[in-house]
Amino acid sequence: MGLSRGAHLGPYEVLGLIGAGGMGEVYRAHDTRLGRDVAVKVLPSEMLARPDRKERFEREARAIATLDDPGILAIHDVGTHDGIPYLVTELLEGESLRARLGKGAVTPRKALEVALEVAHGLAAAHGRGIVHRDIKPENLFVTRNGRIKMLDFGLATLRETSPSAPAEVNDSEPTASRTWVGTLGYASPEQVRGMPTDHRADL
Repeated sequence: MGLSRGAHLGPYEVLGLIGAGGMGEVYRAHDTRLGRDVAVKVLPSEMLARPDRKERFEREARAIATLDDPGILAIHDVGTHDGIPYLVTELLEGESLRARLGKGAVTPRKALEVALEVAHGLAAAHGRGIVHRDIKPENLFVTRNGRIKMLDFGLATLRETSPSAPAEVNDSEPTASRTWVGTLGYASPEQVRGMPTDHRADL
């Protein structure tokens, strides 16, 4: 897709590309209504014609929207502009845990701090019936103040755990096709086998 600087998605003016992956392109943008910079994630143009990719994109927005935890990326808005679905989140400053680890080993104390923050974030997600299914260093962000933020809920499943919790969404996807989702090396055994997953897959 390659949105250029100055392009608009609704009230959001694109300032530049932050990063791109198989599930989306993320841009730094300016919210012209509130006068703040945000991150805008859009579905790549080659994915727009694939209902499964669009469903995963929408699932990510629904999953994040149900959560309110300092360890999870906050969502501000969702929308569609000229047929392009997008979601708007807080703009994070820092680097992925993968990038941080690429600079050298962390101390045991720091490793424990990261693990505890991830555990707290997962507890918040699991308490709302959300299973991330793709916990890996690329999806954990280290902010400039050293806090951990959990990113990318595109593979998440939602399970109903209480009357106020979100309804289950597409948890049958892996078993229906006998394929699996996740990242090799980080996926749980049940994911690789194409079996249903629950919170234990993240742990």
